[in-house]
Amino acid sequence: MRRPPPLLVALLAGLCLAAATPPWGFWILAFAGVALLDHVLDDPALRPVQRLGRAWIVWAALLFPTLLWMRDLTLPGYVIASGVFAGFLATATLLAPRGPARLLALPGAIILLEWVRWRWPFGGVPLSNLAVGQVAGPLAPVLRIGGALLLVGITLAAGFALAAAWKRRWSAAAVLAAVVALTFGMALVAPDGEPTGERLEVAVVQGGGPQGTRAATTEPGIVLERHLAASAELDPDRDLDLLVWPEDVVDVVRLRGSVAETQLQELAREADATFVAGVIEDEGDDAFRNWAVAYDPSGEEVDRYEKVERVPFGEWVPLRSLLDPIAGDVLPRRDALIGQTPAVVDTPAGPLGVSISWEIFFGERGRDAIGSGGQVLLNPTNGASYEGTQVQTQQVANSRMRAIETGRWVLQAAPTGFSAVVTPDGDVLQRTGVSERAILYDTVELRDGETLYVRWGDLPALALAVLSLAAGWLADRRGWLRPPAGPSPDHR
Repeated sequence: MRRPPPLLVALLAGLCLAAATPPWGFWILAFAGVALLDHVLDDPALRPVQRLGRAWIVWAALLFPTLLWMRDLTLPGYVIASGVFAGFLATATLLAPRGPARLLALPGAIILLEWVRWRWPFGGVPLSNLAVGQVAGPLAPVLRIGGALLLVGITLAAGFALAAAWKRRWSAAAVLAAVVALTFGMALVAPDGEPTGERLEVAVVQGGGPQGTRAATTEPGIVLERHLAASAELDPDRDLDLLVWPEDVVDVVRLRGSVAETQLQELAREADATFVAGVIEDEGDDAFRNWAVAYDPSGEEVDRYEKVERVPFGEWVPLRSLLDPIAGDVLPRRDALIGQTPAVVDTPAGPLGVSISWEIFFGERGRDAIGSGGQVLLNPTNGASYEGTQVQTQQVANSRMRAIETGRWVLQAAPTGFSAVVTPDGDVLQRTGVSERAILYDTVELRDGETLYVRWGDLPALALAVLSLAAGWLADRRGWLRPPAGPSPDHR
């Protein structure tokens, strides 16, 4: 039987990886995609450039569909970023041996390159990775130990174990399966945070409205009006402790002394609850600040947190002096300033961790929030400028990951969707629809204590990467994983 062309198999491998990520979410296909990645590399006669090219097709088939949301920021940037990131991840094949020992080394190489991609360039883009789909699968508890990076590594190990077993490389299959089983077992008994015994009655408000909008083309104040109207429907019979609004509901030159501040204060008093709202303040003609502002039940402002992690080409423009003459009005005219305070607001409802919008994609921001004392994690966000639901579904998946990593409840509040309530185990108890006006009511626990991820961050994943690479190259040098004597099933 004629074998399918390797480039077609590489394309299928990448599409399997893409189908495993939200909004599709067929998480089990990730293991098939990883196994097929190994299959297209399983030819010792391949030159380095051929290995690189086949791997590029795999990663491009993952990234081009799943980063499609970037076109709403910059179409050229979307094409360049998808292609460059695919090439970057493809270089993992050059860090691993060509022979069967690559099964042991490739997980480590990919972990290290993902660690870099999530941080560089321009602050990194930690989206469309193998972990985001696996939060819905059985390996999700691994997040408590080493976060999304470790879950990427364990997903790769499981996929390569499948590939090794198919080709009867039993030693490699056994080692990789043992790593997966041991890590999963540790995750089941790892610290998970503990309830303090206090509970909050919470309300998450979504004002609704159309998607695909921009501030420059939206009626001034309309988003605030929608959220005030939605909040006017709060159930007066509920004894609320916490009211949460999305990011960027209020856009003013200065909040203090403004009409908007008076409206926020009145709402806090009417709800008789701690109230957290998203506020944008001007900082001259070319800069702004992105705050989560907290009020106590009397309407007094008690704390603020300013966003640290900014969306490149959305909230700030890298290399602006070079791009302005070319792109002109296509680029945002103002850059967000970088916050300097810990990601927590101290309120009468307790210390609340905050990851504003884009920050929920970065595990380190959740670590900062909970490591600074946060007992619940808030994710006020604004995805109204994006068409469709690709970013929104990935954001809910990342809220689920941050919940498991930190052992905290997560409250996600968006103006047009999705808003959600997520348990510390990553279960979504409630989620709004897109563009609807809605209020989510729930009871959440305040929790303290640290998971291993909050304590150690990416160190477990990076340690696994180093061990993986060392084991792969040692096995290659010693010849421990030689091809089987007989023909493997795919060569018959």
